[in-house]
Amino acid sequence: MPTPEIVTLDVWTVAPQDVPRALWRMATDRRALARLPGARFAKLLGTGDGRTFTVRDADPLRWAVLLAWDRSADADRFEGSRPERAWDAIARERVQFRLSPRSSRGRWSGREPFGTPAPGDEAGPVASITRARLRPTKAASFWRAVPPVSRELQTVEGLRCALGIGEAPLGYQGTFSLWESTEALREFAHRRAVHRDVMARTPREGWYAEELFARFGVVEVRGTLDGRTP
Repeated sequence: MPTPEIVTLDVWTVAPQDVPRALWRMATDRRALARLPGARFAKLLGTGDGRTFTVRDADPLRWAVLLAWDRSADADRFEGSRPERAWDAIARERVQFRLSPRSSRGRWSGREPFGTPAPGDEAGPVASITRARLRPTKAASFWRAVPPVSRELQTVEGLRCALGIGEAPLGYQGTFSLWESTEALREFAHRRAVHRDVMARTPREGWYAEELFARFGVVEVRGTLDGRTP
């Protein structure tokens, strides 16, 4: 698949009384997103704090839409679309991350949504998306391995925000993280012992039936998350 020019991740926070409306949007927006002009890949996502990657992490007040676009102009036209208006109508807060793919390996639902980006400028803030479909027989082992990594993540200098993301309460899990620099991301991914250990165990344990790791340059962050712009 060709590399999209821009990828957007929108995260909406809703009030407790609007959770049923958010669940309705999750159930009904799939086709509307797929029909958006220029949208080559679309996912409706729940979110959580990513500490255990079990249902205990889930945040029913926060929901996300990930879209990979042919062109930046297509992403601009998302504003004012029916799905965007519907989410904005029930949200009390919204943040949008506009991302430029820098590297991607693996598959998501059998596809390579971010193509095969050419190496680019390493300067400036970066974002990372990981996504995996767990093998049911390996899930318990994976869940035992995650908490030390999650605790370590919160101590890394240069992390601007991190969210757990998923398509289902169990088995389809991922992360989104935003970093001050490529160096800060590498410090966590390759130099922290607990993360290196999990990376080394992954092929031995066979946790994943499908996995994807992608890195992006941060083009722009619009809006707020927990009252501030990440």
